[in-house]
Amino acid sequence: MFSLRGAPAHSDARRQRLLEKLRSIRPSLEAVESEFVILVDAEREPDPEEMERLAALIDEDGDHALSAPGSRQTGEPRELFAIPRFGTISPWSSKATDIAHRCGLDVIRRLERGRVYRFFGLTDIQEALAFAPEIHDRMTESLLVDLDAAAALFEHASPVPFRRIDALGRGREALREADRELGLALAEDEIDYLVSSFRALGRNPSDVELMMFAQANSEHCRHKIFNADWTIDGEAKETSLFEMIRNTTRRSPDGVLSAYADNAAVIAGSDGGRFQVSPGSRRYERIDEPAPILMKVETHNHPTAISPFPGAATGSGGEIRDEGATGRGGKPKAGLTGFSVSDLLIPDARQPWELDPGRPSRIVSALDIMLEGPIGGAAFNNEFGRPNLAGYFRTYCQEIQGPAGPEIRGYHKPIMLAGGLGNVRPMHVEKQAAPVGARVIVLGGPAMLIGLGGGAASSMATGTSHEDLDFASVQRGNPEIERRCQEVIDRCAALGDANPILSIHDVGAGGLSNAIPEILDQSERGGRIDLRRIPNDEPGMSPLEIWCNEAQERYVLTVPEERLDAFEAICERERCPFAVVGEVTAERRLVVEDARFPSDRATGRERPDEVSTPIDVPLAIILDKPPRMHRDVKRAGKP
Repeated sequence: MFSLRGAPAHSDARRQRLLEKLRSIRPSLEAVESEFVILVDAEREPDPEEMERLAALIDEDGDHALSAPGSRQTGEPRELFAIPRFGTISPWSSKATDIAHRCGLDVIRRLERGRVYRFFGLTDIQEALAFAPEIHDRMTESLLVDLDAAAALFEHASPVPFRRIDALGRGREALREADRELGLALAEDEIDYLVSSFRALGRNPSDVELMMFAQANSEHCRHKIFNADWTIDGEAKETSLFEMIRNTTRRSPDGVLSAYADNAAVIAGSDGGRFQVSPGSRRYERIDEPAPILMKVETHNHPTAISPFPGAATGSGGEIRDEGATGRGGKPKAGLTGFSVSDLLIPDARQPWELDPGRPSRIVSALDIMLEGPIGGAAFNNEFGRPNLAGYFRTYCQEIQGPAGPEIRGYHKPIMLAGGLGNVRPMHVEKQAAPVGARVIVLGGPAMLIGLGGGAASSMATGTSHEDLDFASVQRGNPEIERRCQEVIDRCAALGDANPILSIHDVGAGGLSNAIPEILDQSERGGRIDLRRIPNDEPGMSPLEIWCNEAQERYVLTVPEERLDAFEAICERERCPFAVVGEVTAERRLVVEDARFPSDRATGRERPDEVSTPIDVPLAIILDKPPRMHRDVKRAGKP
């Protein structure tokens, strides 16, 4: 690794505001400077011509000094380096590395960008470290005192195998331990169900299987509360909350083409002209046809409470992917974002009615959410290329008299609402079942150790999960890669009835552990997946981390074997990463093989090959038979 100096990281006005903020922490601070630093991972030292080309790409004024590890001085001023968080790839990196390769710099393996802060007037580095919360985002960045340590960004640990949980020997206690350690958010009846299911299979579950079950059956993914059976004041209710919601469509079905069954709802639209690229001429053309309207709204509360900018950004990104993954491929067109938070408590502008009941240290303040969250949502929409046209903002925090005394009600766990509108072609409204032998494809970016366990983490009450699990469960956004994926979807949709995509799901909460079972179950089929074919930029990840991470900007698709070449050509044309990771099978069973490690023979099934199987379960155990939640409540009397 070596580094290059980049452009100033802050304008004069922003640097002055930063200086004033930092002086409130250390009045002795005289001045602060900041500039970008470009981190270069290369296969060899670039020759002079390559170095000149790289420097010209990096920035404006050509004032770049090459530095080798160990060459930086350690005297005044005091320096701190903010770099992308270890184990992640920044959106800037994916774009810059691709541009470098297209400019003939194949010697470059990867480019990353950080910031160096130089503080004048401080006596030691410990004083500078007091500025850490103000100069970096702990969710997306690492802070270093020595730039040489940034080389770890490009290092890869040795992979580790999955492990088995001793459900046969230790029963419920073993699963409770795994629940606490992995943050699975399992209910007691779910633990009983898992023990019973794996005893019936005659083997112990793997940590990957438990995490997959937790993600697929989390409140986030399965809406367990809305689908629960309710008993209120001793009276069993005939309908669930979700059935009450669906009743609206049952009573007024006119114009509804798809509801509650796909990643977004679809209603009939008027006839109109569709502007698209002709598959033959590659020129834009107008096609007159009905234009069904797709619509979606969802929340991204937990990540936004932990880190507002990436939380809101990936909330918008996930909603965009839901629209693109509707039917056999939709077109997102207009977005909205909304926020509900507790009182803002603006410094020097407190209002008489505002309350300050405190908050857990792991979540940020309502003010920080409103300063950073809307920018995150708007930034992702803008960088993807979709206008964010609508939204709302509400604050509420009030002390009321409850049945047991005073209560404080408010949006302490915030609401971050992401929604949008788009279109889908009439022949693509419904997904198609995948035949046996169809290929399972992951479209988009690589697996990274981010967003691990987000579906289960968001299903916990804020403040009950471990802070490290909260930290790991926040995703990072990369709108540029998502744009490439959408271009592939658009090109496939332009083929009309010849669209190679049979079915498509976005990779959101739970990662592939939720998306792949969903797309197989939709076809009432099973699948055989090769874990090591999943694109992965961190080879040291365990099978659990590869299968369950929530690295963003990914989709899972099924494509017929005979249409695979056409699909690959579209991906290559759009420079969009993809991988064929497996195939659809007749038996409704999910088998995930890991050729990196030899077979552990723990599944009890004879296998012709010597590979381990982190997952080998009937899909019914994961999706069909989990216990249904039951809520027995009483109405609270008026105080």
